[in-house]
Amino acid sequence: MGQSEEPAAGGRPSRRRLVLRGLLAVVVVAAIYLGVLPNLVDVSQVWATLRAMTWLELATLLLAAIWNLVSYLLPQLVAMPGLSPRQAALESHASTAVGSLLPAGQAVGLGVTYRFYTSYGFGGGPITLSLLVQGVWNNFMKLGMPIVALGLLVAEGDATGALGPVAVVGLVVFVVALAAFAFGLSGERRAARLGRALAGAAAALRRVVRRPGRPDWERGAVAFRAQAITLLRGRWHWLTATTLVSHLSLFLVLVLALRHVGVSGSEVSWVEALAAFALVRLLSAFPVTPGGLGVVELGLAGALVLAGGQEAEVVAAVLVFRVLTFVLPIPIGGVTWWLWRRSAWYPSQQPVMT
Repeated sequence: MGQSEEPAAGGRPSRRRLVLRGLLAVVVVAAIYLGVLPNLVDVSQVWATLRAMTWLELATLLLAAIWNLVSYLLPQLVAMPGLSPRQAALESHASTAVGSLLPAGQAVGLGVTYRFYTSYGFGGGPITLSLLVQGVWNNFMKLGMPIVALGLLVAEGDATGALGPVAVVGLVVFVVALAAFAFGLSGERRAARLGRALAGAAAALRRVVRRPGRPDWERGAVAFRAQAITLLRGRWHWLTATTLVSHLSLFLVLVLALRHVGVSGSEVSWVEALAAFALVRLLSAFPVTPGGLGVVELGLAGALVLAGGQEAEVVAAVLVFRVLTFVLPIPIGGVTWWLWRRSAWYPSQQPVMT
């Protein structure tokens, strides 16, 4: 593929950047958890709020968290024909755990996904198509949710606050991205033109970081267009529905956490919670720490307190939410990685797609 020589030339700088990002993440997380949050709320009140939850409330939260993990599999099963639920479960939880642990977790997680898929017998073309399509739909959802939340807030007569500018930016990016995607699918020449333009932008960025080179994305864009049309013709509606379900399942855990710690609908409505959720999800797309650790907690807590929630209850709810959606998947991912390595839970399989 012409990429095997690049790590040798740039491997050491990449390791330095990884170490620097790791140190930055540690500093940010320590500053938020040891400095900012203790100064904003009484930790003893947060602990008392957590201890006040009943076993029934804890059980419903755990069930919602388990469903949230299951919902991760749905877009994968749609975007990768021939993938079994068992294979999707092993891959999804392992890559999620990696993405939550490492500073460059998203990129490494994609590598884990690729490794799992190849072990299942899938070829490089279908794997790349599946990852790209899932990424496009996932980003469309992240960009679209602030727009929807803003519309719901306006319909309720609430002030938009900080969500207004973010929703406007999200709308612009959403329209541009959707137009570029439609443009690339509308014809082979247009796909080649889009690939050439993206390759030029990537080459300019590589020059800035002193890693010259121009990727050959023109032919790749044409091939991607043909494969994407075949896949999306009969599956785009299922991909849209399953991606939406996955995002809303994560939001459901947050809403239940808020209600179970005592944040009522009169304090923070579900629409306001959706606005905070959408805002933080969009902003956390720029990874400062692994999985947005610390940044997500601070952003969510701040937005929900501004919406009207009591500080101790809001912080307790956010911590419960993050334990169930950030911490819980890590040991599960470790188990699925071990099972995959042992080749214990999936049958050997001949290549399904080439």
